[in-house]
Amino acid sequence: MPEHRLRIGLTGGIGSGKSTVAAMLAALGAHVIDTDALAHGLTAPGGAAIAAITARFGAGMITPDGALDRARMRERVFADPAAKSALEQILHPMIGHLTEARASAAAPGQVLVFDVPLLVESGRWRERVDRVLVVDCSPETQIARVTQRNGWPPEQVRAVIAAQAGREVRRAAADAVILNDGIDLAELRRQVGEIWQRWVGSPG
Repeated sequence: MPEHRLRIGLTGGIGSGKSTVAAMLAALGAHVIDTDALAHGLTAPGGAAIAAITARFGAGMITPDGALDRARMRERVFADPAAKSALEQILHPMIGHLTEARASAAAPGQVLVFDVPLLVESGRWRERVDRVLVVDCSPETQIARVTQRNGWPPEQVRAVIAAQAGREVRRAAADAVILNDGIDLAELRRQVGEIWQRWVGSPG
């Protein structure tokens, strides 16, 4: 039988600090698979999803350099649930295949961390992981971080937050929650290390 490796699902709302936590878990020895990064690769110039996206949505959704026009697609899927579903039907099988391929490249016994922004919303990740770690913070903190980081107007951040699972829903799905609000990086690292120790043991 193949060796079972601990599979941790990492999630959190936009601007929660999930990527920072993922980097800390990697530093502790985890093999992190970032599904958002895989999606970016699929929709970059020459990406495997570009032909199907062009066929379904038209060339107007593709930038001159051959990438998905993320801003236009974001507006489209927010306004049209059918378009959102169509995009997911293109991307999700490809992301799933790449995710498992990346997971199989981990070292023997290495903890797997699946960084999935919409883990709770997808409805299909819970059975794929042993533990769910949620990074949580207030909507005010999310808005402040994303407007500073991405330059988005606050109303755009609010729209993304509204489209994601609510804090209560996300926290209810968690085996552990990190409240990343009003703490510094040292405290965040301490909390990540505490959860790692509880679930895994010594850093590997």
